[in-house]
Amino acid sequence: MKVAIFTDTFYPDINGVARTLKKFTDYLSNQPIDFKVFAPKTPSSEYVAEHIHRFESLSFFLYPECRLALPNMLKIKTELDSFSPDLIHVATPFNLGLCGIYFAKKLDIPLVGSYHTDFDQYLAHYDLHLLAKWVWSYMAWFHNQFKTTFVPSEETLMQLRKRNFKHLKIWSRGVDCQLFHPLYEKDSVRKKYGLSKKYLLSFVSRLAPEKDIKTLLRIVKTMPPDWNKQIEWLWVGDGPMREELEKSAPENVIFTGYLEGKDLAEIYSASDLFVFPSPTETFGNVVLEALASGTPVIGANSGGVKNVILSGKTGLLCAPGAAEDYTQAIAHLLTHDSLRWQMGMEGRKYALTQRWDNIFNQLLSDYNLVIREENSEIYA
Repeated sequence: MKVAIFTDTFYPDINGVARTLKKFTDYLSNQPIDFKVFAPKTPSSEYVAEHIHRFESLSFFLYPECRLALPNMLKIKTELDSFSPDLIHVATPFNLGLCGIYFAKKLDIPLVGSYHTDFDQYLAHYDLHLLAKWVWSYMAWFHNQFKTTFVPSEETLMQLRKRNFKHLKIWSRGVDCQLFHPLYEKDSVRKKYGLSKKYLLSFVSRLAPEKDIKTLLRIVKTMPPDWNKQIEWLWVGDGPMREELEKSAPENVIFTGYLEGKDLAEIYSASDLFVFPSPTETFGNVVLEALASGTPVIGANSGGVKNVILSGKTGLLCAPGAAEDYTQAIAHLLTHDSLRWQMGMEGRKYALTQRWDNIFNQLLSDYNLVIREENSEIYA
């Protein structure tokens, strides 16, 4: 099989789409499958490989970490003619995604896509909600051109069906349980960040409005004083709100900046709880990483997160934006050590079932099904 992937974000970009696609292409590198990636150049795109073709790009105003590519159509056609892919996978609805659709139709190549981001919810957090109707119309038009649109969670699939999206299938997410596990030395994290209080709570995300950082800040500030004396927070990530947050956050919040690999895994493992109020996730990769680390998660009862957390078993779900629900949930779990430990073990057990290899194997089976159906239509 030969696969061409069109995406407006790719490694080393820092977001769920880029990380998932990098995991997938790493997997493909170990399979008898050829692939090429068409992606934008970025200021940090030192990562060079022969299977990646990059194009000049501009920063996207809502999400500066993502780029709007300025694709060279002649170069793309030349590469596709030479490569002759069996299938095109479009991962984003911007310029390169449109190129993927155009060339799939022009060259009669089977076409699939994936849905990763609820842009209409992002618009609400940037006071652009009046554009939501137009965005939904565009997204439905865009995705309904695919033989299959892969979505990361059952909740996202249900939402898109209500919006008249067609040909939907689940493409879930996995986690590296060898990297993310509960057995790291917890004292090393405490020493590294100068932590001295009884409990450590963590949050990992882009520091931006769509992650509902305002609710997170209210959670920290409205914890009863007796609890705040016992709690320290590590907020992992970077983004447009970081400078503002560092000025307004209480003293028991420490900002680590962006972390990855073992540095990130150690924080999950050392945490007593992972708190994640973002209501805009189509999946929530960081939630699964925390569960793999044996850390219960308190998250928003919204989006893909509600499909990852089994409330009462691996964590607790709270009403989106309801800071008081979170403070009560935090206090409840911190006062019930055995329950917190049991939730951590159940979270780890669940994460062990979410292997990337199994997930990617299923995706390739779905690819093959699309290719066979397309060929049968041609020769019918």
